[in-house]
Amino acid sequence: MLADGTVVTWGSRVNGGDSSRVRDHLQNVQQICGTKYAFAAILANGSMVTWGQELFGGDSYRVQDQLRNVQQICGTERAFAAVLADGSVVTWGHADAGGDSSRVQDEFRNVQQIYATGSAFAAILADGTVVTWGNRENGGDSSRVQRDFLYM
Repeated sequence: MLADGTVVTWGSRVNGGDSSRVRDHLQNVQQICGTKYAFAAILANGSMVTWGQELFGGDSYRVQDQLRNVQQICGTERAFAAVLADGSVVTWGHADAGGDSSRVQDEFRNVQQIYATGSAFAAILADGTVVTWGNRENGGDSSRVQRDFLYM
């Protein structure tokens, strides 16, 4: 990302190194995040632009209408999660790597921050609770220790 908010990419064309398909949309970029083979950029108006391999989050077409007022973007190796201004979360990419958050979608209230491992996400809520999803073996299921968060 350059100082003027434009983006220059290079590397493997199919793995996110070629952004020519979305170049005209990569203006006023505020934040960029990557997965293993894709990128996502937040624009100054709160919208998103994605490019790279679809299975790694490079195509956000299915959720594009939900990606408004994006405040933060975070990625695992194969999925993205975006925090919106209203504290909700939108996910896409490979389901087993956090791209499917339907199991915990009702818990996304006042999300403040999202963190990622290789294939799982953790959302910190305003009240200090933690919501996790994605690959269970890589941190996507915190149910066994959830009560411990109450004492932090």
